[in-house]
Amino acid sequence: MVSVRLDAQWIDYLIVALYFAFVLGVGWWAKRGVSNSIEFFLSGRSLPAWVTGLAFISANLGAVEIMGMSATGAQYGLPTMHYFWIGAVPAMLFLGVVMMPFYYGSKVRSVPEFMRMRFGTGAHLVNAISFAVAQLLIAGVNLSLLATIVNRLLGWPMWVGLVLAAAFVLFYITVGGLSAAIYNEVLQFFVIVAALLPLTLIGLHRVGGWSGLKERVAGDGMLGAEQLSTWPGEQLSGFANPVLSVVGIVFGLGFVLSFGYWTTNFVEVQRAMASKSITAARMTPIIGAFPKMFVPFIVIIPGMIAAVLVNELAEFKRLDVAGDAAAADATGITYNDALLLLMRDVLPNGLLGLAIAGLLAAFMAGMAANISAFNTVVSYDLWQQYVKKDEADAHYMKVGRVATAAACVIAIFTALIAASFSNLMDYLQTLFGFFNAPLFATFILGMFWKRMTPTAGWAGLVSGTVAAVSVWSASEFGGLFTLGGGQGLAFLSASVAFVVDIVVSVVVTQFTAPKPVHELKGLVYSETPKTQLLDPDEKSLAFYRRPVPMALIALVMVIALNIAFA
Repeated sequence: MVSVRLDAQWIDYLIVALYFAFVLGVGWWAKRGVSNSIEFFLSGRSLPAWVTGLAFISANLGAVEIMGMSATGAQYGLPTMHYFWIGAVPAMLFLGVVMMPFYYGSKVRSVPEFMRMRFGTGAHLVNAISFAVAQLLIAGVNLSLLATIVNRLLGWPMWVGLVLAAAFVLFYITVGGLSAAIYNEVLQFFVIVAALLPLTLIGLHRVGGWSGLKERVAGDGMLGAEQLSTWPGEQLSGFANPVLSVVGIVFGLGFVLSFGYWTTNFVEVQRAMASKSITAARMTPIIGAFPKMFVPFIVIIPGMIAAVLVNELAEFKRLDVAGDAAAADATGITYNDALLLLMRDVLPNGLLGLAIAGLLAAFMAGMAANISAFNTVVSYDLWQQYVKKDEADAHYMKVGRVATAAACVIAIFTALIAASFSNLMDYLQTLFGFFNAPLFATFILGMFWKRMTPTAGWAGLVSGTVAAVSVWSASEFGGLFTLGGGQGLAFLSASVAFVVDIVVSVVVTQFTAPKPVHELKGLVYSETPKTQLLDPDEKSLAFYRRPVPMALIALVMVIALNIAFA
């Protein structure tokens, strides 16, 4: 068993302690702006676009981005870039240009509430419950990695780290609400970049620069050459046929999983809803798209470096590729250790402390985003809608704080589930396929097809989710079919969920009654006046403050990156 204990010194502990003190201070400072439920759950809809834009991207810079993507980079190489350039940026731009006007203009407080207004209580209840469950599971991923860092740093048992990390996040969300989470996410974004950029540069220097990294990866004898081109990405997708691999990545990841996550996931949308205007809300994901497309250079590249520079990880990868699972397990290493191992081997003290603070910032940002979205949905969409409808505003704030505490406790147990996966992306993509893919199908069909009925809304959601779980179970437990590793099963499950949801929704619509047209204003594209979807003063703004021009610039940039690394 190999130790991944980090050799931290007093300067590293001091940097981490200062960071923690600052985060707690921000939470306490934000408390003064929380006097009602809208301020607690949505920051009073008062924040500027640059704040919500950075918070939008920082909320996603949690375990998935940092440890999960570095692990996938160590395992698959450059094809992992697809999670950003195919599986994120296009959907973020679509959210800003097309979907945010409906969310913000309808004044809903959450994505499930939008579902209730469009489809009624059936689809609303299914969405609210599935979303709440998903957030608890994903919060466990971030909490698990928080506890891992504490274990590596101090040598404390995992359960101690889990409890302490949960208590820390509980404090600053309970006290300061969403504002505390958002302002801390802005701080955490800069801390994360400052932590990971030196790690990338020093790591590249150790392997002889970019050309040296390519030579090491290409010469490792483990399909290395395929890990230096993003396309067709057979290892990542799990499809041996290059055409099927491209289809799986473009449709399964780039359309179903990506649009399903970015356009309907309240964790992200909540940040845009906290903006001060409809233009700021639209700009939020578009602003976030610019740093998003460059994040892989400080997340995926370190994973690739670790796979060729760190002997223990290189040995684990050799055994894993050879199919010797028992010997690979005996090393005590997994791909999730890639970033920690690289930090251990290349960072001097001081920079090590900054890197540790950056990881802690990432995991807290991710967990705080999950918890703050969870408490909003529980308070507004479940408690207020189905338990107590007409209580005073203070009552729902209290419910939100109780929900926050309950979520932090439950996340301690869901963290144990996450810890059993050697690559967190496998786990996360599976969850997104279960919950986000069918939700996107229902959303996009209902937003552009006014005939779709409330019954079709909940029937499609349930059918799509059941289909995704069935496909995954048939492969994992039933042995009915197998894919060649990678993320192919997640892509396939999500694609099946999307198609089944669409088909069931269309069929059920033919036999059930739609809502009256006058009730669809602000919820369906064809029934919503353009004046309700746009800020009348938007045309007078400079181009860099307008959503469409900036989205086009971002789209051109991400296409250029795809071509450059093809």
